[in-house]
Amino acid sequence: MRVTIIGLGLIGGSLGLALKRLNWRAVEVVGWVRRLETGQTALKMGAVDRFELSLEIAVQDADVVFIATPVLTIKEIFTQIAPHLHEDCIVTDTASTKFQVMRWAQELLPAKVSFIGGHPMAGKEIFGIQAADASLFQGCVYCLVPGKHAAPTAMEVIRDMVGAVGAIPLSIDAAEHDKLVAGISHLPLLLSIALVLSTTQSSSWHQMARLASTGFRDLTRLASGNPEINSSICLTNQSAIIHWIDKFSEELRTLRELVSKGDSGIQDVLFTASEARRKWLEKH
Repeated sequence: MRVTIIGLGLIGGSLGLALKRLNWRAVEVVGWVRRLETGQTALKMGAVDRFELSLEIAVQDADVVFIATPVLTIKEIFTQIAPHLHEDCIVTDTASTKFQVMRWAQELLPAKVSFIGGHPMAGKEIFGIQAADASLFQGCVYCLVPGKHAAPTAMEVIRDMVGAVGAIPLSIDAAEHDKLVAGISHLPLLLSIALVLSTTQSSSWHQMARLASTGFRDLTRLASGNPEINSSICLTNQSAIIHWIDKFSEELRTLRELVSKGDSGIQDVLFTASEARRKWLEKH
């Protein structure tokens, strides 16, 4: 099985490491990178068997092509690789938004190719090939969205790969996926960023920074993520993200009103939130 991974950052590099460690289907992993240094690092780490700087060469004779790049680059990648994919090739991605990607795949990839949208619900606040980890996908949900022309056998191959790296495959509709992850993934990202900006740009930040501890560190972790990837997320899932920003703003306004009035009812709100999180943690 020849697998080509386009983009050897955190996700692509971790996938390569996991597949090579498992020797999934006697896999040969070919990586595509923009920078020679990234490819050399991936090769040294054992994430790939070889790497290429040419997309055309990288996808030649590939059985599976993984696109692990920022969302906004995927359309152009589809355009470039489409003429060079062999019949029955499986193409998938790892982007955090799916609806737009599925439209591009339908429009740009040949019908002979099976496209299956993918999104592993896993990551770190650090990025790049140096952050790659073979165990990154262990226990995470891995969303799968089969394209219109995806063959059942192609879906079986990707589900097998997902299970092999330790993830839990979940078939889901693209639009539904984007609505759901906007609340539990994209909104937290923007809240983390807003907290960093509102505090670090304060004239009191020098003194605040000395006091900031685990709570601040935990809540701002996502702000350290890859700006290119995160901006692509925001620009390809706008309506769903705005919906959740508005919902959050309503809750924040309620809390502001309770605090401003010195209303003891705030304790009930805090209890409700505490119980909701406890119940979620019990199941996960």
